[in-house]
Amino acid sequence: EYVFLARMSEQSERYEEMVEYSLEFTKKAKGELSLDERNILSVAFKNVVGSRRASWRVLTSIEQKVEKSSDKVEKVRKYKGFIEAELKTYCSQILALLDNTLMPGTTSDEAKIFYFKMKADYWRYLSEFQKGEARDESSNKALEAYEAAYETAKAKLASTHPIRLGLVLNFSVFYYEILQQPDKAVKIAKVAFDDAIANLDNVTDESYKDATLIMQLLRDNLTLWNSDAPEESQLFNLI
Repeated sequence: EYVFLARMSEQSERYEEMVEYSLEFTKKAKGELSLDERNILSVAFKNVVGSRRASWRVLTSIEQKVEKSSDKVEKVRKYKGFIEAELKTYCSQILALLDNTLMPGTTSDEAKIFYFKMKADYWRYLSEFQKGEARDESSNKALEAYEAAYETAKAKLASTHPIRLGLVLNFSVFYYEILQQPDKAVKIAKVAFDDAIANLDNVTDESYKDATLIMQLLRDNLTLWNSDAPEESQLFNLI
């Protein structure tokens, strides 16, 4: 029932309700979530968090443009604080669900990688707007989760598997944007792209479209990173 309601919410673009329905079927699940259920949960949080990340970036741009001495600055900062609070709520919600419910009962390698990637992504989203010790803590936890997912993916998934490629795409963006280590970002993305190209003939028909789409995003990022002054807003990641 809740899976059906979550799908209806997605089709209606009512993502806050999609989150609520996704939380319900996750809590009531007996055993591991199915691939379909995992994807629904991921899409729900991707949309509620993604829209707020976009809003935060717009407000940051406005903040930089308004005169520092004007009262508009404080208004923009106050509005940004409101968005940041919402981001923290949703990120904390999914991170708690991952740590307390989803990851402890997971046995399949694919699901483990999927959840570690989710965990890393949402710690990354927190670190995008946090400062000081809070930012350091979030980025460290993101790095730890990305590394755990990456090592498992290299050992258990084919180089053309969409989950592995999507993980590397987001991990490389994390290195570039958050840790500000462009050399590592380029290295991890290029290795993944080259490995996938070498094995593209072996990719299954059902995953070919997703795999080649993510490979294109990897190549686009590599092109940007190898240019003189890429704009951060142009970077591509899955979520």
